[in-house]
Amino acid sequence: MHAGRTLSVQQNARLVELTSKTRSAAPAVVPVLTAQSRVWFNPDLVSRVYFVPGVIVNIIALVTIMLTSMSIVRGKGNRHHGAADGDPMKPLEIIVGKLLPFAVVGLFQVVVVIVAARLIFHVPIRGSFALLFGCTVLFLLSTLGVGLFISTISQTQQQAMMASFFFFMPAMLLSGFAFPIRNMPPSVQYMTLLNPLRYFMQIVRDLFLKGVGLTSICRKS
Repeated sequence: MHAGRTLSVQQNARLVELTSKTRSAAPAVVPVLTAQSRVWFNPDLVSRVYFVPGVIVNIIALVTIMLTSMSIVRGKGNRHHGAADGDPMKPLEIIVGKLLPFAVVGLFQVVVVIVAARLIFHVPIRGSFALLFGCTVLFLLSTLGVGLFISTISQTQQQAMMASFFFFMPAMLLSGFAFPIRNMPPSVQYMTLLNPLRYFMQIVRDLFLKGVGLTSICRKS
């Protein structure tokens, strides 16, 4: 009621001003501006457009961490380490040889999920595929490193599997996949800064929805 009365006073003042200037009858209708909200990048508010890109992050993280940790632990139990058997290969070469197949698996998963996102879920991809794969390689370095660390502290495959889930579940919940990070308590928001899934989640969503470039990604990171 108060807003309507204020608007009427403003209209009357405008009519008086126009009449005094033109010395003739002013138009009875005064243009009024109305503010309308607009949703960027996902104007139809389709949930799959927002969640499907995050599935890429979760699949890559879960599979690469579990495969890496369980495979190396299996080799430890079977005593297949080359250094222990007198193999001339260096420890770095052994580690790279064990991790490289899982990195290829992670990149293959990205291709599969992207194809499914386009053909099945019709999710737009506005960013660069080359930039997406480059960021995926950097993200794989962190997930493979976590899997390698888990394999060093585990003695059996069961321990490696449980440790992988123990790391993945909190990391997924704190990545912003299901709950926005800005809505979390401040102490938890600081904890997410140590979570590699948080950064890759933001990168993938920005590439899918916004089509950002390398400069924008580096600025946000």
